[in-house]
Amino acid sequence: MTATAGLGFKPQHFEAAVAATVDGLWFEVHPENYMVQGGPRLAMLEALRTTHPLSLHGVGLSLVSEARPDQAHLRRLKDLVDRFEPFVVSEHLAWSVWADVYHGDLLPFSRSRSALDAVACNIDITQECLGRTILVENPSLYIALPGHDFEEVEFLSELVRRSGCGLLADINNVYISASNLHFDPAAYLDALPATAIAEIHIAGHAPDPELGTKLLIDTHGTAVAEPVWDLLDHLLRRIGPRPVLVERDENIPEFASLMVERDRAAFALAAVQPGA
Repeated sequence: MTATAGLGFKPQHFEAAVAATVDGLWFEVHPENYMVQGGPRLAMLEALRTTHPLSLHGVGLSLVSEARPDQAHLRRLKDLVDRFEPFVVSEHLAWSVWADVYHGDLLPFSRSRSALDAVACNIDITQECLGRTILVENPSLYIALPGHDFEEVEFLSELVRRSGCGLLADINNVYISASNLHFDPAAYLDALPATAIAEIHIAGHAPDPELGTKLLIDTHGTAVAEPVWDLLDHLLRRIGPRPVLVERDENIPEFASLMVERDRAAFALAAVQPGA
C-alpha cells in the first residue's frame, strides 16, 4: 500500500468515515473489539472496508509473557485477518497476562536475554498462525527498570533479525520515554533500522496530574504535540514515506477535527515523496 495517513476508527464516526472521499485515507482498529461472531460491530467494519483500507493493531497478545500466545485468541485474530485482509497487523512490545490472569494494561519489562528469547518465540508463533509478518510497537516508559541486557533499539533490532517482524515506530511513545527517562528522542529514531519500519504512530500525551511535566503520560486524549510533529518530520526525512496513523482514544472530538490532524500528517508525507 502507498504510504498515506490514517485515523483510528471510532464507531461514533462511522457515517462520516464511510462517506469520506479523501485520497489515501485508511483506518486502524483494535481487533479485540471485533472478536465476535456477528452483530453491528462487524457490520460496521464490513462497510468501512468497502471504502477504505484497514489495519489491525492488537492489544491482547501479551508478546512479552513467558507463556505462549493464547491459541483461542490467535484463532480469533486469524479469523479477523482472513475476513478483513488488513494491509498491516501490529502488536505492542509489552505483557498483560500472567498466570492466566489478564491485567488489562500494557506492562513494561526488563530487556533481558530471556525476554528476547520469549518475545522472538511468541512473534514466530503469531506469524506462523497468521501466515504473515506482524509489526511490533515500541512502548512508552515511565520508570527505569533494572535488569536490562539491551538498550531498547538494540532489543527491537534483534527482534527484527531473529523473527523477521517489522517495526511500528510510535513517535509519541519515543517522546514520552525520552522525556521521562532523559534521553534524546531524535537519536533514538536515528538508530532504528530504517528498512524494518513499516508504519508510524503519532498521538497526544499529557503531564501527570501530580508531577506535571516531570512525568508525561501516554493518554491519546489530546491533539498531537508540536515536538511530536517535529520528530515525525525528522524520521520521515531519514527513512522516507511510511503509513502514518493519528491516534485518539480519549476526549474524542468530531471527525472533522481529527481529519485536520490527519491532513497535516498527509502533508508531511507529501513533503518526502520522491520528486517532492
